[in-house]
Amino acid sequence: MSRDETVGPLEESVGYALKRAAAALRGAMEAALRPLELTVPQYACLELLGQQPGLSNAELARGAFVTRQATNGVLRGLEERGLVTRPGTAPHGRALPAELTADGRELLRSASAAVRAVERRMLEPLGSAGRHRLRQDLAACTAALGERHPEGP
Repeated sequence: MSRDETVGPLEESVGYALKRAAAALRGAMEAALRPLELTVPQYACLELLGQQPGLSNAELARGAFVTRQATNGVLRGLEERGLVTRPGTAPHGRALPAELTADGRELLRSASAAVRAVERRMLEPLGSAGRHRLRQDLAACTAALGERHPEGP
């Protein structure tokens, strides 16, 4: 196998750099959310519901990049804390649409500000043009591979 057929040195691998950046972002988000007693998946569900009320478990799983089973546990925990509400029975089909409570919206404001501060700190060295270019480049990479979710295509 030639060198062109292998990943090569990790310090030159874009995929490895991207994974390191994702791990660093996750760690910084976990630290920022810890005082609010939220995990990253819990925050993701709150943010998704804040922007798109009424999402189902499956829709939240896709949006938060976790399995449906994991999302069910996250939602149960958020419900127990009084942050999210779901109907006892599905209005149609089997999906139980979730919505934030007043407490959930209040906590989301704090959590969203904390996560935004982490993102600003991460992107600070890039400047405005660099941030724009990074978003475009990442979108192009995602499109080139075809977007996939943990549950499948």
